[in-house]
This record gives sequence, structure tokens and C-alpha cells, in this order.
Amino acid sequence: MTVPTVEVTDVPAELPAGKVLLDVREADEWTAGHAPGALHIPMSELAGRLDELPGDSEFYVVCRAGGRSARVTQYLNANGWDATNVDGGMQVWAAQGRPLVAEVDGADPEVI
Repeated sequence: MTVPTVEVTDVPAELPAGKVLLDVREADEWTAGHAPGALHIPMSELAGRLDELPGDSEFYVVCRAGGRSARVTQYLNANGWDATNVDGGMQVWAAQGRPLVAEVDGADPEVI
């Protein structure tokens, strides 16, 4: 099965209605730095948290480099959702100067 993929540059800076950036990294990665407005559901918890996904949305799925998000994209598409993998993940996101926020007050956001 082919995994639909998009470059970071093709992800709109402000997502239109009906589009969600789904970050599937683990909690420590999310806390260190993530895209503002992203929905966080770690890949390891996804199967048990599917009810948290907005049913009528399209998803851009992101992880650190693109491997986990590709697997999640494949899973979501096979189960009725509309998902696209973000190639290069948060590493490329940060390298391109896209916005990042940290969950710890005063901490500089970073991709770990």
C-alpha cells in the first residue's frame, strides 16, 4: 500500500477548517517542542484513542522523521480516515523555521 506523503513546505502554516496536524510522537518529544495547534496522540496509544480523532477531518500525520507517521497514515487510511504523512517530520519542520512551542514554561522548544 502506498502512503500518501506531503512535504513540510506543502502543509499550510494555518490549517483550514477540516484539516488537523496529528503529532504521533511520544510525550517527551511533544513536551520538548511541537507545532502550535497540533493534536497529540502518541502512536503507541492511537488504537485506544481513535475516538479523539475528529471524524470529518483530513489529517497531516507527523513524527520526528517520518517513519512512525507513515505507519500511522497507512493505518488510518486502511480504517476509513483521510491521512497524509508529513515527509521528514518535525526535524524538517524545525529546520525550515516553522513555529514550535514547548510545554515547559520558559523552555526553548526543540525537536528531540
